[in-house]
Amino acid sequence: MNQAKRLTLTAVPGIPMIEEGDDLAEIIYRAAIGCELSFEDGDVIILAQKIVSKAEGRLVNLTTVTPSAEATELAVYLDKRPELVELILRESSEVLRTRPGTIIVQHKAGFVCANAGIDHSNVKGPWGEDNDWVLLLPEDSDRSAQRIREQLEERTGKNLAVLIIDSHGRAWRNGILGTAIGLSGLPGLVDMRGTEDMNGYKMRVTTIAAADELAAAASLLMGQTSEGTPVVHACGFPYALREGSVAELIRDKERDMFR
Repeated sequence: MNQAKRLTLTAVPGIPMIEEGDDLAEIIYRAAIGCELSFEDGDVIILAQKIVSKAEGRLVNLTTVTPSAEATELAVYLDKRPELVELILRESSEVLRTRPGTIIVQHKAGFVCANAGIDHSNVKGPWGEDNDWVLLLPEDSDRSAQRIREQLEERTGKNLAVLIIDSHGRAWRNGILGTAIGLSGLPGLVDMRGTEDMNGYKMRVTTIAAADELAAAASLLMGQTSEGTPVVHACGFPYALREGSVAELIRDKERDMFR
């Protein structure tokens, strides 16, 4: 009898508001135990970027930022605060596209996104007006994922993987979806080249963005506004786990037809 494939995603309840210096692994572990969620070898823990950035102290108050002449000039065209534009430029390696209200950049981590991933939503700082505070992406999301994975494995005694995700737009389609920005212990890409389909045709170019697929699935449970569920537990990831990096998912500039 054929056994049905199953991928189970569970939003972990009870995650508090995260502050700088919080131990995310301990918080996740205690929340999982509190809802009787068990950890098994091969499970993947998916985290919203926002709680990782908050724990790592990536909050910035715009009133503390001095914009450069370049940022000030660009801000007029974009109709954005010069201080915000300055942060976007600092977090980017290249500005790719601009129009009033929108700036598309290559983040220092390599991926292309709007506003260098800097976020205003659900961000509140310890002082100043709420609209003065923004949240930057982690400095190295792969390294963050690795650290959290190691700490969770110490607590659970299981071989786990960790995925950090953010909401990105896409070049060819409307809307945003969950996208991998950091990972540890799972593949970014799964290479299917050389394998045969049901009719015996040998795949020649197919590679699967497995980490992004899982990120999008987890994002359905996390939501985008006030759901308050920034951690998702995945059981049954259908590909073999291995050490991976978000760099696998980034297309080389030379092969980017839309650059």
